[in-house]
Amino acid sequence: MTGMSELRAHSKVAAFGFGALIGLLGGLIGLGGAEFRLPVLIGWFNFAPLAAIILNKAMSLVVVASALPSRAATVPFSAIADNWLTVVNLLAGSLLGAWIGAGWAIKLASKTLYRIIAGLLVFIAVVLLLGHDVTGGTALLTGPAQIVAGVVAGFLIGVVAALLGVAGGELLIPTLVLLFGCDIKLAGSLSLAVSLPTMLVGFARYSRDRSFTVLGQNLGFVVAMALGSVAGSFIGGRLLGIVPNSVLLPLLAVILLLSAIKVWRHE
Repeated sequence: MTGMSELRAHSKVAAFGFGALIGLLGGLIGLGGAEFRLPVLIGWFNFAPLAAIILNKAMSLVVVASALPSRAATVPFSAIADNWLTVVNLLAGSLLGAWIGAGWAIKLASKTLYRIIAGLLVFIAVVLLLGHDVTGGTALLTGPAQIVAGVVAGFLIGVVAALLGVAGGELLIPTLVLLFGCDIKLAGSLSLAVSLPTMLVGFARYSRDRSFTVLGQNLGFVVAMALGSVAGSFIGGRLLGIVPNSVLLPLLAVILLLSAIKVWRHE
């Protein structure tokens, strides 16, 4: 009994440590770090892919919920309210995408899900390199064309977010900046406003599957890693700009690519 207690305590300490490191990396680039957390859950803690996605989704919810009010000093809630049409436009697609994506994940065989996760991690690495330093200005589209593009983009982002258990900020921010012409700081907060309900829908869909019991069985682990992620992202946000993006982004992209290889080969 003592040995089992020590093992659980060690697992929680490791979870907090990894969560803090992942949160720190995410905070340095203005993301929650869930894309880095998922490979750790699979490769280090040896969770099955669907269980890892559900656990990642739960921790991402905590990080996103804490990040939105913490950004209020820089981007007030009134600024988000002024852009409610943009949020609704993306949500029109992302909510449906999250529900469908979660449904696919539940039905897929583990090996197939490993392959999909690996492919999406490569995709996120590319987006991280090419899309993180985009600058706002003129919207790419206007009128009905923008609305349709927003719904389609939201749907695809919702699917990816559900399949990886992430908030989707690495995809939402470039979309908000390029498609809607948002300032990068505003885009960061708007992405959180879109992510939160999108993640809740995906979470609700996962809750209907028996695999959702992994959350209750590993609640202490989830809390420890989520707290580490929040603490790490807070510190990373304060250190923003210390490490230049020209060094940081390629490094993180390499980490994602290596993680993708590991997940692809995982049995």
